[in-house]
Amino acid sequence: MNTTPKERALSPFSIPNIRLFIAFRVLFNSRFYYPVFTILFLDFGLTVAQFSMLNAVWAATIVLAEVPSGALADIIGRKRLLVFATLTMIFEIGIISFVPTTDPSTVFIVFLLNRILSGLAEAAASGADEAIAYDSLAAEGNPAQWGRVLEVLTRFQSLGFIVAMGVGAAVYDPDLLERTGRFFQLTLSFPQTTTMRFPLYLTFILAFFAFITTLRMKDPAAGSLAGVKQKQVRQAFGLTLKAGLWIRKTPFVLSVILFGMLFDGIIRMVITLSSQYYRMIQLPESVFGIIGALVAMLGLVIPKIARKITETSPPAHALWLTVFLTGTGLGTMNFFWPYAGLIPALVTFSAMYFTGFFVSYYVNQVTPSDQRATVLSFKGLAYNISYGVLGVAYALLLKIKKQGILSGDVENMVFTDTFFWFPITFITGLLALLAVYRLWLKGTSPR
Repeated sequence: MNTTPKERALSPFSIPNIRLFIAFRVLFNSRFYYPVFTILFLDFGLTVAQFSMLNAVWAATIVLAEVPSGALADIIGRKRLLVFATLTMIFEIGIISFVPTTDPSTVFIVFLLNRILSGLAEAAASGADEAIAYDSLAAEGNPAQWGRVLEVLTRFQSLGFIVAMGVGAAVYDPDLLERTGRFFQLTLSFPQTTTMRFPLYLTFILAFFAFITTLRMKDPAAGSLAGVKQKQVRQAFGLTLKAGLWIRKTPFVLSVILFGMLFDGIIRMVITLSSQYYRMIQLPESVFGIIGALVAMLGLVIPKIARKITETSPPAHALWLTVFLTGTGLGTMNFFWPYAGLIPALVTFSAMYFTGFFVSYYVNQVTPSDQRATVLSFKGLAYNISYGVLGVAYALLLKIKKQGILSGDVENMVFTDTFFWFPITFITGLLALLAVYRLWLKGTSPR
């Protein structure tokens, strides 16, 4: 008796592209230099101002390339964009891994190129990887099992992040390496100028494995895209416009993206400033890496809870749970409780995991296959615009606030005096979106 593809694929993880999608996400995102990201740039001889400028370039590159790359993925194939992303990752990590530090100007130019290439790689991968995985699940299995895929993906990503945080911070520390060598009766002596490259070398190796992973993928839509190569650019812009209009005419998806944009932008800004927050609640810097691993462990638990919510409750329940976690976390973080302030921080960061799961689940559920990568790229574009605007606004707020402080520990005073703007901004943004939804979207949305 003949069986359908859905009957043959009893588990979504029996589908090769699903397994490769999970492997790609882990390899692409588990970067060993993340726990030492800021000090890595500074140890290469860059200034704080240059570091800020480079990250602004990175964010701008993603914003400019996000949606066009998603449209290209829908036109030329998602696999091609993912292969491009991993090749770009190899190059952008390679150039800073081996750049000499003798000329500060050369170092800055190389890191500038790294930030541009990194932004292009992020934009190329964003949307294309989810699209190829979801379409494979729809073609060979049951798309209703996407929640299970996201649950397992988040767990593996959390494990990868835990390993990267621990190992990356460890190999960066020359004293720890020397003590480890003495324990095994080995004489090791590494200067900081050498150990600062070890996290980059490890990430460089992961980039090659990520590239091999994308080569093994098969694009479910490749056959239908074979005859469009001559019109790729024009069709990419046409598909971008089409996807944008579709989002505008699909209130449910537009609502999900807008609410996700609010949560993601604010929580990501707080995560960016988390090390300063930890100092203000009197946590020693030696435990920052452990805290990062603890945050990653949330990803081992939250996906299962989120999947149950999406499968048994309406989307409104997911929204209000995320509102409660974000509002409670941000509001209580503002008290800067010594030591105990870590608890509201974990509550806030848990909202990030719920946001990522819910948005991916609901957007993929209703988006047509032929424009899935483009729609997901619009989501990524919205997220980065939100993060960028909040970053610029907060920087201006800090500048204004500093002008009124004449002495003392200026940075710490300014940080504590301005943190309350995060919960205020969240509440204001939430009320504005609820008003927009009720007055404009609710009556036209079936959900």
